[in-house]
Amino acid sequence: MHRILSGALSSEKLTVAIANLPPSLQGTKLVQLSDLHYDGLRLSEKMLEQAISVANEAEPDLIVLTGDYVTDDPAPIHQLVLRLKHLQSRAGVYAVLGNHDIYYKNSQAEITQALTGVGIPVLWNQIAYPLGQQLPIVGLADYWSKEFDIKQVLSRLDADTPRIVLSHNPDTAELLKKWRVDLQLSGHTHGGQILLPGIGPAVTLYKSFRRKLSKSARRRIPFMQKDCAKVVRHWEWAQGFHQVGTNQLYVNRGLGTYFPGRLFCPPEVTIITLI
Repeated sequence: MHRILSGALSSEKLTVAIANLPPSLQGTKLVQLSDLHYDGLRLSEKMLEQAISVANEAEPDLIVLTGDYVTDDPAPIHQLVLRLKHLQSRAGVYAVLGNHDIYYKNSQAEITQALTGVGIPVLWNQIAYPLGQQLPIVGLADYWSKEFDIKQVLSRLDADTPRIVLSHNPDTAELLKKWRVDLQLSGHTHGGQILLPGIGPAVTLYKSFRRKLSKSARRRIPFMQKDCAKVVRHWEWAQGFHQVGTNQLYVNRGLGTYFPGRLFCPPEVTIITLI
């Protein structure tokens, strides 16, 4: 196997305003890691070590992991958690699962058990309070699972309570517009992997070109059989900070990399300060 080109790790720092954030939580620092795809091909040990080092050096109050720890076979999670247990933050590390983490029938249980075994709670339609009752952390089931249920989770919270929502797939931001979401943290897109300066993710051009081809033509051209809308519909949210209605969304570009690699879209550790 040949390792896929991923580029140098980028540390993205931003400040996000949270309405009615209590004074005691002003300056709270979050670190987000996403889409590791730890399978011996898509993420090097060196990149993972760098990401963990960057996360710890930020001295965060909380670290959140937003899914896709493996690619298909869940077995590598047992080696991955031996690395992730070195993550350090004042209030711990919390995780949600992505679509690749539920790939096989046994994947969800095996990955959940491995993460919780090293002290990383996995939130599946659950609410946690590592930062206190005034700023709950909401973790949703993966969007593509049968158990994805916004109402069942968010209806438990008072509308006046600020909250952080962890949801692997940024497409969920469209559905979450009906609810208060002070900050949604997502991944899934890998930032588009190939970005064209002044245009954005190359996939947006790919989609336009694909629509003009017949089905027979798509079959003759490599990669043209795959509909990128089945990965994510809102490619305009492929990376970075977005205002979605009255809610705020941040999409991490991930650490793992699929073929053919990354261009102008480096793997990312996100450091967020709340004010």
